[in-house]
Amino acid sequence: MQMDDRKWTILKAIIKTYLETGEPVGSRTISKYPDLNLSSATIRNEMSDLEEMGYILQPHTSAGRIPSDAGYRLYVDRMMEEKEQEVTEIRELMVQRQDRMELLLKQVVKFLAANTNYATMITGPRLHHTRLKFIQLSIVDDSQILAVIVTETNVVKNRMIRLEHGLDRETVLKLNLLLNTNLNGLTIEQINLSTISKLKEEAGIHSDIVSQVLDAVAEAINQEEDVEIYTSGATNFFKYPELSDTAKASELISTFEEKHPLASLMLPSEIGEDGENSNIQVYIGQETPLDTMKDCSVVTASYDMGGGMYGRVGIVGPKRMDYDKVIGILKNLTQQLDELYKK
Repeated sequence: MQMDDRKWTILKAIIKTYLETGEPVGSRTISKYPDLNLSSATIRNEMSDLEEMGYILQPHTSAGRIPSDAGYRLYVDRMMEEKEQEVTEIRELMVQRQDRMELLLKQVVKFLAANTNYATMITGPRLHHTRLKFIQLSIVDDSQILAVIVTETNVVKNRMIRLEHGLDRETVLKLNLLLNTNLNGLTIEQINLSTISKLKEEAGIHSDIVSQVLDAVAEAINQEEDVEIYTSGATNFFKYPELSDTAKASELISTFEEKHPLASLMLPSEIGEDGENSNIQVYIGQETPLDTMKDCSVVTASYDMGGGMYGRVGIVGPKRMDYDKVIGILKNLTQQLDELYKK
């Protein structure tokens, strides 16, 4: 006698029900499982076969069945195989990297939502410590010039600078050369007082222009780009009575659909040089930055793809969420992302 799909489904239903209730499980209870469209008589026959195969026991006459040691062993072994397959599938998906990044991120949040029963979100990877790419000063008219600042992430900042005195093209060319020679490739942290003083000194009577350009550079580098956020599992809010009130659930789901408000939860944080810190951040109730989530808990973590590329992943659920499980899943996931993208 072989373990076919129907017998396996019935055995899983018996084991899961027994784990929940601690009571022998009857055919009538099993017949209510949505995965089974079988009569109680058919289920009783299959349970008899499972008993003959040694996977379930009948503790006494007229009682339901309970799993045997062999039944537990088969269940655990198959469960481990299924989990390994899930990990393998998501690893294979991750290996495809940037050319399928959007698909990967959608699969990650879907995987998280299915395995936690909470709502999930992840940002696309971004650069931190953004560097200046170049500066271009152009004459608009006698009273103003246009400063165009471009960062390595291709954020563009335009700044109109008013002039007390007109500039000729040769002077503008020299200012462009001065600024680009001294600033290109620097982060905002590297543009220190010494660098600024040197630039102003070399600019002479045009030091005010340098000051205004530096202000625009700071704005461009610090400018928050539109963060792409992928979400999944918003309907999981309905699984928790404290969040399933129509108005409350509607606000939560709207927040997930709009996505933009979620950016305040997914702000970047520094990743330690030792690579050990996954930057777990936990917001509980009133600590949550979003008013719509004051009855929720939010757990986020950073993933680091190397080369300054990083992102953030988060899980949102009720305040009674399983913190131990959620933090464990996030640590494992971010570690996998880190390892795969740094290879």
